[in-house]
Amino acid sequence: MMSTKAFTLVPAIEREQLLSDRDRGLLECVECCGRNLYVGTSDCFVYHFLLEEKTLPGGSATFTATRQLHRHLGFKKAVSELRAASALSRLLVLCDGCISLVHMLSLEPVPSGARIKGATAFALNENPVSGDPFCVEVCIISVKRRTIQVFLVYEDRVQIVREVSTPEQPLAVAVDGHFLCLALTTQYIILNYSTGAAQDLFPFCSEERRPIVKRIGRQEFLLAGPGGLGMFATVAGISQRAPVRWSENVIGAAVCFPYVVALDDEFITVHSMLDQQQKQTLPFKEGHILQDFEGRVIVATSKGVYILVPLPLEKQIQDLLASHRVEEALVLAKGARRNIPKEKFQDFDCSSQVALMVMYRRILLQAGFIQFAQLQFLEAKELFRSGQLDVRELISLYPLLLPTSSSFTRSHPPLHEFADLNQLTQGDQDKVAKCKRFLMSYLNEVRSTEVANGYKEDIDTALLKLYAEADHDSLLDLLVTENFCLLPDSAAWLEKHKKYFALGLLYHYNHQDAAAVQLWVSIVNGDIQDSTRSDLYEYIVDFLTYSTDPDLVWRHADWVLQRSQEVGVQVFTKRPLDEQQSGFNPDDIISCLKKYPQALVKYLEHLVTERRLQKEEYHTHLAVLYLDEVLQQRPCTPDKDAEVTETQAKLRRLLQESDLYRVHFLMDRTRGAGLPLESAILHGKLEQHEEALRILVHELADFPAAEDYCLWRSEGRDPSYRQRLFHLLLAVYLGPGPAAPTRTVAAVDLLNRHAVEFDAAQVLQLLPGTWSVQLLCPFLMGAMRDSIHARRTTQVAVGLARSENLIYKYDKMKLKGSSVRLSDKKLCQMCQNPFLEPVFVRYPNGGLVHTHCAASRHTEPSSPSAGART
Repeated sequence: MMSTKAFTLVPAIEREQLLSDRDRGLLECVECCGRNLYVGTSDCFVYHFLLEEKTLPGGSATFTATRQLHRHLGFKKAVSELRAASALSRLLVLCDGCISLVHMLSLEPVPSGARIKGATAFALNENPVSGDPFCVEVCIISVKRRTIQVFLVYEDRVQIVREVSTPEQPLAVAVDGHFLCLALTTQYIILNYSTGAAQDLFPFCSEERRPIVKRIGRQEFLLAGPGGLGMFATVAGISQRAPVRWSENVIGAAVCFPYVVALDDEFITVHSMLDQQQKQTLPFKEGHILQDFEGRVIVATSKGVYILVPLPLEKQIQDLLASHRVEEALVLAKGARRNIPKEKFQDFDCSSQVALMVMYRRILLQAGFIQFAQLQFLEAKELFRSGQLDVRELISLYPLLLPTSSSFTRSHPPLHEFADLNQLTQGDQDKVAKCKRFLMSYLNEVRSTEVANGYKEDIDTALLKLYAEADHDSLLDLLVTENFCLLPDSAAWLEKHKKYFALGLLYHYNHQDAAAVQLWVSIVNGDIQDSTRSDLYEYIVDFLTYSTDPDLVWRHADWVLQRSQEVGVQVFTKRPLDEQQSGFNPDDIISCLKKYPQALVKYLEHLVTERRLQKEEYHTHLAVLYLDEVLQQRPCTPDKDAEVTETQAKLRRLLQESDLYRVHFLMDRTRGAGLPLESAILHGKLEQHEEALRILVHELADFPAAEDYCLWRSEGRDPSYRQRLFHLLLAVYLGPGPAAPTRTVAAVDLLNRHAVEFDAAQVLQLLPGTWSVQLLCPFLMGAMRDSIHARRTTQVAVGLARSENLIYKYDKMKLKGSSVRLSDKKLCQMCQNPFLEPVFVRYPNGGLVHTHCAASRHTEPSSPSAGART
């Protein structure tokens, strides 16, 4: 394990300051309270020093101890323990089994001579339960076997408050509130002296090693456990921290967050409470005292006193980061933030929690850049996120990515040691590519979060440059969604990398549609090269279709139509209807499309069949265009059996479905053109049915078409109109003309298939007498069935009418059978006035009204008792 310099060992009192050459006493115990340092010796002296700390220009600390007083306690044995009670200005001194009270400054015993006798060791309760500010609670190990005593110590008197028995002889004690942590002969225990409840912790052999019991915080203790382990235990008997491994021969231990300091015969070792690793080893021979006093760790030999001065945690962390020990630095930084009170950061130049947080985030960011330099991108990203990195700090490593208008300057002092990405990767292009891929991913993640607030332009511009340089698919996604790319920088970069289609998107996003379309047109024309979209022409048409700028559309209308009439006309036909009313008059569009006949047909079809505009010019114009194309497509010698073209089918459909075109004009155009079916349709539009049917039957011999004609022209009309058409068709079939036998068969089929459409009596008068009944059997059966059905339906209707009439007669009789009482007190339910004459109208619900009221109102009164409300 690599070492960490966490403490420096600084002398505080040398033997020459403590004892003269004639003195034979050795240093036995130490106490420190503020600037007051007390030393107890083996020859029963107590020395008082004032301790001054100075910081040298290099940052190291020195201590000067000035001796004030010393006093002999009057015993022949050594001073075993010293404890200062600053609230009482008293020093508690254990010597020869007796705890005496002396003044902290004069070292004079209290006048009352108060003392506690029969003590082998004692501890102050730093979490007192008495609530009295003028006393301290002292817990002693009594000379009585297996006994602990609790005292209240005042300025000049002592008072015993509790005596507690223990399972074995106690050897060491620490106290917190009502809880005692005891080292017994064979084990450690937690004892609640208020309730007597005891909790065994773990075994301990007093014959093999010296016990250590230290209170390190509220309700938590540090103990010397088996196997050379420093164990932590709470008053509940559990451990909330992992143990640290120290020497088997440990003499003393202390805690200076986040470290545990241990002393053995030869060394002082420093262990982290955060990762349980040994961090530092300091040679220190003949040491026998290690204690911490309000965060100050003091070690002593029998001849001198030394202070372990902790290096500022920030300095420790920076040293770890400088040696790229990132994990250790992070563990130390996180543990410090979580566990150490902010007053512990006395050397950080931070006077508030905000400053501490800034320092912590800075450490995370430094660690993040170290991980980034090692290509540990996942770890770096998490550290950047936790440290709330100004992402421009990362972007600035990449040359030319920040916009030229950016005012960003790097953090000072710097978060890393790299000038740019080339220095970081030492020119390794594979590493450069990996770093750029990481930045792309990171910027894409943070651009929509709070991290980007305030400098979204810098982030999106850098991201665009990365995408363009890498030919990344996400470049287009960035530009078609909300973005903050700066136009000057981005446009120059896209042009440099020949991303002209993307540049057009950038122009469009910045409301420069004219520049965008012109750029795309140049690509399609081959003036510049960009293969981003193979369907760029169709994209331009679609773009213009949904453009709200009429000038832009008209400016490029000829270009799109010249390349493809069928596709180009979509800028007019697929335009949203609400936009078609603004700047796109159909007459103007038709004028524009006169040079493009295919496009003109498509546009007129759009007006007539899709938008269903009811304007004669459009319908006639479309019909004429259809007719011209049909005539162009027809062979020189007309053939009635020739296959119908798509245009001819469209023409027939338009002639049949539209009622807006100029019929006479089209009839003149079709006359002599060899278009009999179209002529028949036009005759039908003029109600010239006989001529239309003659064409269908005699010229075309298309009998199904003749029947369809009758159905088409009678659609939506009354039955008599349809019957007249079918009778006309039958007459044409039976009349003179060519192909009489064929027409006879057609007439029979017509009658048999559409028997319901004919008046049987009239038909029988028209038919030749030579036709057999069997030939017309289906027709006759249908006619009979229809006649019978009509008669029966009429009978049913008559029966229902009679029943209804009978019901009305019954209701009338009921009404006439009931009497009506009328008096001058009876009120009209309409006007609420009395009846002045015996003339009235009675409604079925019993309401009575004046005759003139009934004539002016047609609704019945709601209730026969309505007049009673007056």
